[in-house]
Amino acid sequence: MSTGKKLAIIKDILGSHYKSKNELLFTCPKCNHHKRKLSVNVEKDVFKCWVCDYSGRSLQRLVRRYGDYNQRIEWKALTSNVDVLSFSDELFSAKEDEKPQEVALPEEYVCLANRNLPLDSVYARRYLKDRGITKADILKWKIGYCSTGKFAGRVIIPSFGLAGKCNYFIARTYQKEWRKYLNPEASRDIIFNHLYLDFDEDIILVEGTFDALNAGDGAVPLLGSTLRENSKLFQEIVKNDSTVYIALDQDAEKKARRLIRSLLEYDIEVYKVNLDGYADVGEMPKDEFNKRKLNAVLMNSEYYLLSGILKI
Repeated sequence: MSTGKKLAIIKDILGSHYKSKNELLFTCPKCNHHKRKLSVNVEKDVFKCWVCDYSGRSLQRLVRRYGDYNQRIEWKALTSNVDVLSFSDELFSAKEDEKPQEVALPEEYVCLANRNLPLDSVYARRYLKDRGITKADILKWKIGYCSTGKFAGRVIIPSFGLAGKCNYFIARTYQKEWRKYLNPEASRDIIFNHLYLDFDEDIILVEGTFDALNAGDGAVPLLGSTLRENSKLFQEIVKNDSTVYIALDQDAEKKARRLIRSLLEYDIEVYKVNLDGYADVGEMPKDEFNKRKLNAVLMNSEYYLLSGILKI
């Protein structure tokens, strides 16, 4: 019964179509290709455009992004998924003229992507290699090091805002020093390496920068934050209706549950990546993480009620 009603809503939103086996082909609302290349399977609750690769494992995403108010209300009545149709003005109350944070890199910072590096760079390069960081990673993330000064003996991983200015950096020791991290005295309410992120693509939330390096494109380190609703990263995710993959450390399960619940309240499509066997993403081989991301579990209110994940 509900399948037929869901199908009627999808047809109403996407318009003319034709049937191909068990699927319906529509014009993709994202790329607007002249041929009907958006494949929709209502029974399996999936969709995929064979031109732009826009896809999802929940038709609610299509309804939320392209349906009108009445269609979304009707869809909500047919499903158990949480649906928030509008955002609080307070959530996005940041002043438009708020100046983005800028942080100066240490004067002693040397980018490890440079040619003719000093001899003492061998220790930093060896540390990164031992952690599985490639030359391509070093080049993309502009990873460097300091051999003298306040941040001596540390790998420097800078973050760049949309304007290309450094807005934060991580300073991780590669020597046997008791204090692993010595970061700048600046706000962590930034979007780490916003310059390189596309919020129309998958966003992967991880704990630290080395986790993000391992997770690849779209990975954002939380830098120890709880990602409150008024944070810049949370706002950007909600404004762009991004698909989010949660891949926090094994010992941060409670934090992951709270984060998933907050995102679901804003009807964000959320998946949880299984890290069993590893303490964090940084310990996991990159191909293994990619495999587990493909098999990530879609989170929704019905899943929570069955599994008890929201019992914090």
